[in-house]
Amino acid sequence: MDSVFLKNHLRMPAEWEKQKSTWVAWPHNKKDWPNKFENIPYVFAEIISYISKVQIVNLLIQNKKSKKKIIYYLKQKKAKINNIKIIICKTDRVWVRDSGPIFLKDKKKNIILSNWNFNAWAKYKNFKNDNTINLKISKNKKYKILNIIYKNKPVTLEGGSIDVNGNGLLLTTKECLLSKIQERNPGLGIKDYTTIFKKILGVRKIIWLEKGISGDDTHGHIDDVARFVSKNKVFLAVENNKKDKNFKNLKKNLDILNKTIIDKKKLKIIKIPMPSPKIIEGTKVPATYLNFYIANKIVLVPVFNDAKDKIVINIFKKNFKSRKIIPINCSELIWGFGAIHCMTQQEPI
Repeated sequence: MDSVFLKNHLRMPAEWEKQKSTWVAWPHNKKDWPNKFENIPYVFAEIISYISKVQIVNLLIQNKKSKKKIIYYLKQKKAKINNIKIIICKTDRVWVRDSGPIFLKDKKKNIILSNWNFNAWAKYKNFKNDNTINLKISKNKKYKILNIIYKNKPVTLEGGSIDVNGNGLLLTTKECLLSKIQERNPGLGIKDYTTIFKKILGVRKIIWLEKGISGDDTHGHIDDVARFVSKNKVFLAVENNKKDKNFKNLKKNLDILNKTIIDKKKLKIIKIPMPSPKIIEGTKVPATYLNFYIANKIVLVPVFNDAKDKIVINIFKKNFKSRKIIPINCSELIWGFGAIHCMTQQEPI
């Protein structure tokens, strides 16, 4: 089924809506964490463990041989093994937020798996396995798959480049979707994306922020800078140090959101401070508190052994009163240029 033939009204649910499961891929590519891979399986096991206690986790692994060792890591972190469904599915990297499916619902509330093209952020060459994940998942789960075609071409899109409120609003950045650098869809502009997102995701308004954060190899993913946490409330990254590279860009994003009017009302903006700059082996990494993941009863929040960790956790507690806030130390995970949101993908009920 291709989107060109689509007539059904579709909607991308918000992350806080009830979930059936979470999709995760097990880490295996040591080149993504040079000299620091040893602890990465334990970090993944910890994250999977917390999610497994509240819902199903579908875990993609490279081969049968690795299964025994993976279960060992999961047991070390006291995961609920019965809630973890292991699927053999080769991947190039673990970032299923971007390479995996974006799940949609039609008018009858059937789940449809939208299959966007994936080209490794128009940056890396090895993505052949990652670009077939959706086909394998649709076969495994027997979901209808929707190949996203526009003007006779597959549309490239990563889940981390968009954020929705499930009620017609979508956040993204111009840097990611409209830039000539790491260009995903040459020739597509604001009008094209408006058409695509309306038709496929049920979006009536796109809020175009300017840029993401420095150190981000995706070139502007929204899930590092701004996230909906309810229909009219946005968590927004801010940098208070005027000398910091992120100060100007994040201030622009704030100005845009402050001027955004939805149904004659302003959005409620909750400012989330940036952690102090994190440098690993001479490279600035995209450390941010915005790369959190909302599961059914919990919110997993990245922390970085930073003075602002406690301040941010308290902000989360005030705004997610019905969910438990769980901090996860991502000081090493972020060396792979991604954190908790990047490695998870929700499947709605």
